[in-house]
Amino acid sequence: MSQGARAGTEYDAETAAEALLSVRSLDAGYGDLQILTDVDLFVSEEEYVTIVGPNGAGKSTVMKSIFGLTNYMAGHIDFGGESIAGKDPEDIIHYGLGYVPQNENVFAGLTVEENLEMGAYILDEFPDEALERTYERFPILRERSGQKAGTLSGGQRQMLAMGRALMLDPDLLMLDEPSAGLAPDLVDEMFDRIDRINDAGTAVLMVEQNAKEALRRCDRGYVLVDGQNRYVDSGDALLADEQVRQDFLGG
Repeated sequence: MSQGARAGTEYDAETAAEALLSVRSLDAGYGDLQILTDVDLFVSEEEYVTIVGPNGAGKSTVMKSIFGLTNYMAGHIDFGGESIAGKDPEDIIHYGLGYVPQNENVFAGLTVEENLEMGAYILDEFPDEALERTYERFPILRERSGQKAGTLSGGQRQMLAMGRALMLDPDLLMLDEPSAGLAPDLVDEMFDRIDRINDAGTAVLMVEQNAKEALRRCDRGYVLVDGQNRYVDSGDALLADEQVRQDFLGG
C-alpha cells in the first residue's frame, strides 16, 4: 500500500504477516481485464473487517479473488500462514474459509435442510451438532427446514446462505453485500446476527453497501477506490474522517 493511500493508522506489515488472512500487493481481474492493483488487506483472528467504497471500486472482486473466483495475476494471499493464491474454491474451503456471495447463494430447488447439508459435503461424516447450532442461530430455518429455498423471503435466503457457510465452522466468514435487497426493517436484524457470529469467535470480512452502519459495527475498515486501497483505519475513525464522509458516506 502506497504512503498516499493511507489514512489514520499505519499499515502494520508485521501484524499483517501474522494475521489469519493476509493479502499483499494483490493484482487480479477477469480474463485479461485487471480490476485490482496492489491491494493490501488483512484480517486477524476473531476480527470484524469491512470493505466499503463506490460502485465499481472492486470490492466484490477482492472477495472473489481471495476465494479463487477471479484471474489471479500477482501478489500474495495467505490464510492461516499458508498461501491460497491461485487455488480453487474447492480447495480453499478446506483451510477454514467460508464465503457467501451476493447473488445465487442458495440452491433454490433444494429444501432448507438439504442446502445446509450441502454446506458440509466435504466431510466424511455429517456434523449433526453443526446443523443444530445453525438452527439455534437461525430459528426460522428450523421452522422452514422442509421448504424449498427458492420460496423463502430475501432475508430468509440470506440467513440460509450464511448458515450453509457456517456448517464447516470456518475461522473466517466472508460476506458480500449481506443487506442487499432486504427490507429496511430487516437490515438491522441481519447486522445483529453478523455481530453475534463474530462475537462467537468467527472472524468476519464483509463488503457492504450500507457503509455507515457497517463501519459503525466493525473493528476496522478499508475504503477501496478504482481497485486500489484509499483509506484504512478503525471503523469509528473512518466515520469521523471528514474527507471519507464527504467522498464516500454522503457527508
